[in-house]
Amino acid sequence: MRGGLRALLLCWAGVFAWPAAGGDAPVPGPKSAPLQLRVVGGLAGVAQYTVHEAPFWTQTLPRLTQGRVTATIAPFDQAGVPGNKMLTLLETGVVPFGTVLLSQVTGENPALALPDMAGLSADAATLRRVVEAFEPEMDRLLRERFNTKMLAVYIYPAQVIFCTDTLRGLDDLKGRRVRVSSGSQADFVRALGGTPVPTAFSALMSNMASGNTDCAITGGASGNTLGLHQVTRSLFTMPINWGLAVFGANADAWAALPADVRDLLAHELEQLEQRIWAQSIRDTDAAVACNTGTGRCEGGTPGNMVAVYPSARDDQRRREILTASILPNWMQRCGPDCVRLWSRTIAPVISAGPVRTP
Repeated sequence: MRGGLRALLLCWAGVFAWPAAGGDAPVPGPKSAPLQLRVVGGLAGVAQYTVHEAPFWTQTLPRLTQGRVTATIAPFDQAGVPGNKMLTLLETGVVPFGTVLLSQVTGENPALALPDMAGLSADAATLRRVVEAFEPEMDRLLRERFNTKMLAVYIYPAQVIFCTDTLRGLDDLKGRRVRVSSGSQADFVRALGGTPVPTAFSALMSNMASGNTDCAITGGASGNTLGLHQVTRSLFTMPINWGLAVFGANADAWAALPADVRDLLAHELEQLEQRIWAQSIRDTDAAVACNTGTGRCEGGTPGNMVAVYPSARDDQRRREILTASILPNWMQRCGPDCVRLWSRTIAPVISAGPVRTP
């Protein structure tokens, strides 16, 4: 292990030095000290964390176990945990339980980029088929490479496009500087003749307000929460991708839990996953109403943006870019094994057309 990474792991181990997550013993009785879990959650300030993750760990879990199991949780972006190191922290057990944003770890692990490739899933139904097809492979990859037990797959609302000026369709991104948060989003923008500008979520608003960026790909609901509707004019509603996150546990920490706690968590996290998916799909629709100020806006702030819906030409361009640019570039970065990975998992469940392999 490189010295710099070793030092960072030791530092984070000190930061997250909460009580250990139990052992091979029965769940503590009513008079015993509770079993306390330590969890790192997803992005702060968005519904996945505030409405679902944090309440589940701090309220629902203690209630279900009558106080025998409790948890502490912090969003990774407010806890000093670099998102691109979450898999390493889970692998080593520094973070025993954590949410991993796939877009932030796929630079070093390109195989994990596949289920949320830009241009792949233009609607939630397609996304569900894609994720279900890839889940067994993702579970294997996390277990074998990162000593991590996959427990749930979360989604954020659709990643759409906010622009400061009029945007009539995808082809209008030519010549514009566009905020991106993943490699495949960058490939998508380049294929349209735009310039990708990688920007952290926390710096997105200041970057747009300064005029450094013309457009931004981000969640419609989270963009509204940030206030993007105040500094942009056009909202292009096509889902570029969705923002997948995996909730996992260090395999050793998971195995150390009492069997009945593992059973309870496995069941309840499946229910939590379903609630987060439903919330994100609702928020995708509500975000249009909120950002445009038309229709019923729940949980957001009404704006006066103009919604631009994708045309048949836009959908054709999406498919062309996926098969001619994004997938070939990903296969080149990922290697021959990933060509086979695509062929045996996701390719059979979508109609992407022929892909030019490297």
